[in-house]
Amino acid sequence: MKFSLFAHMERWDESVTPSQQFDNLTELTQIAEAGGFKTVWIGEHHSMEFVSSPSPMPQLAHLAARTSTIRLGAGTIVAPFWHPVRAAGETALLDVISGGRAEIGLARGAHQFEFDRLAGGLPAADGGKHLRELVPAVRALWQGDYAHNGDIWQFPTSTSVPKPVQQPTPPMWIAARDPDSHDFAVANGCNVMVTPLMKGIEEVENLVNKFETAVGNHPEVPRPELMVLRHTHVHSPEDPDGWRPAAEAIQRYYRTFDAWFGNKQTPDNGFLDPSPVEKFEGRPEFELESLHRTAMIGTPDEVVERLRRYAELGIDEYSFWIDNSLPHEEKRRSLEMFTKEVVPAFQ
Repeated sequence: MKFSLFAHMERWDESVTPSQQFDNLTELTQIAEAGGFKTVWIGEHHSMEFVSSPSPMPQLAHLAARTSTIRLGAGTIVAPFWHPVRAAGETALLDVISGGRAEIGLARGAHQFEFDRLAGGLPAADGGKHLRELVPAVRALWQGDYAHNGDIWQFPTSTSVPKPVQQPTPPMWIAARDPDSHDFAVANGCNVMVTPLMKGIEEVENLVNKFETAVGNHPEVPRPELMVLRHTHVHSPEDPDGWRPAAEAIQRYYRTFDAWFGNKQTPDNGFLDPSPVEKFEGRPEFELESLHRTAMIGTPDEVVERLRRYAELGIDEYSFWIDNSLPHEEKRRSLEMFTKEVVPAFQ
């Protein structure tokens, strides 16, 4: 099982400048590379300070110049916000800049807040139509001249300029949850990334089963890879209560996600207060003890033990999701402990 880092430039208040955010992201990526991680993943979000990432491309291009081996993953670009010609050209340029280290993830999108501002109020649930049209169009443009006459986009003969270094194309990934999205990804030769969010190992097993069903339905396609993304924090065994600040921070992250996802409040200059704890009474998955069990929080030995089950399930890549509202210094210590005391157990 390989490991990767999933990170955004987190900003929870004005005390951290955008320049500091960028420096923090670079430092975490370099720690991950030194620790043998395969890929760093950065997603796409708009007007949200707690996940500052209007485009992963310039961030990954910068990281390409500050690293040498780690792969650079767009995880993910949001299909309804991209024209196929632009998506093909920009992702191919990232592949050129990085010397063939680009990994391209695509998703339908989730936040109606973003769709209201970038897609004319298109229902976020309808983003899958764009995803299904974008994937084959981008792949065709990477490989040469291509004209497109789809339901969403129409354009005469065009091609990706530049062409990607990786041939015939860079690896493509689909963020999947339901059986249909798993099936689409596998049928189109795309790797699959999943997240169990606040659910336990039973949800990981459920997602693996959906992936395996899709693989079984398409024996004509070479087996893709499966990546699981999970909030992760490692604390010292000398601090038996070290899990609690991490669980509190991850709970804050999910409560903030809930506020943005609800799309009922107007943000203040890119900031939105987390939904209050009281809102989640009767929702045991938000309780700290539950998050301790579901998020990957623990001492190095505890995390190794839990990750062995992921390896047994045949998961190809475990992505250390480091966004959690903790200060950068805490995240750095956790990541360093993971690379030194957890990763070697799987090499």
